[in-house]
Amino acid sequence: MSENCSHDCSNCSANCASREPGAENPFAAQANANSHVKKVIGVVSGKGGVGKSLVTSLMAALMRRRGHDAAILDADITGPSIPKAFGVTGPLMAGEDSIYPIVSATGVRMVSLNLMLEDETEPVVWRGPIIAGTVKQFWTDVAWGDVDFMFVDMPPGTGDVPLTVFQSLPVDGIIIVTSPQELVGMIVEKAVRMAGMMNVPVLGIVENMAYFVCDQCGKRHDIFGRSRVNEIAERHGITVTAQIPLDPRVADAVDAGRIESIEADWLAPMADALEAL
Repeated sequence: MSENCSHDCSNCSANCASREPGAENPFAAQANANSHVKKVIGVVSGKGGVGKSLVTSLMAALMRRRGHDAAILDADITGPSIPKAFGVTGPLMAGEDSIYPIVSATGVRMVSLNLMLEDETEPVVWRGPIIAGTVKQFWTDVAWGDVDFMFVDMPPGTGDVPLTVFQSLPVDGIIIVTSPQELVGMIVEKAVRMAGMMNVPVLGIVENMAYFVCDQCGKRHDIFGRSRVNEIAERHGITVTAQIPLDPRVADAVDAGRIESIEADWLAPMADALEAL
């Protein structure tokens, strides 16, 4: 720890001893008394528009199909899209001391700010500290019940919310979402380095929009160029990767609120890695 340390980790990314596993974390948030969450998995990316919410939704639905109790904490406060993908609406119900998650058709539990707004198109114009505090409340005030895998859908970048999640929640690992463009190598690097600073393991990389299979000729086309996901993973010592193609069925399912109807095996390697935890 630096002699100039202010003891305010919320404004610092230094990898000092106070962040080491087993050390007391003054920023850890206490889970709700009615929550028993076994594994917390962050879904992150260094940039927007790569499909974090899609991967979060598909992973939760897949783990549910495998017989696990799955939940989603939608930490993308200003751009929540999880309820739309599952076709669920609010309002969230609350008791004397707890908020209760909405449950999807197949049993995925979720909490999102869009489930608390009268109009889902209403913009959320909040500053960083309020947004970060809301994310913590989704952990402390929500009675999640028994959950095997909770997926935290984070906003893009390495700002307030990812830092709050890493410091306040017992994150067991992260999944990095990327796309095939050359630029993405730098974006993945940022996410990997932040995870390293916070002593959170990277469980794998998912490359979204990786390719397109023509329904006429059956050929695979690399619309955005050759995939580099395996090269990037190898460079960072990440062993698990998965790819999601451009598939009109996915867009149709999300628009219709039927993401749980997609049963492709694209994310099976990632699901296997989570079960191995």
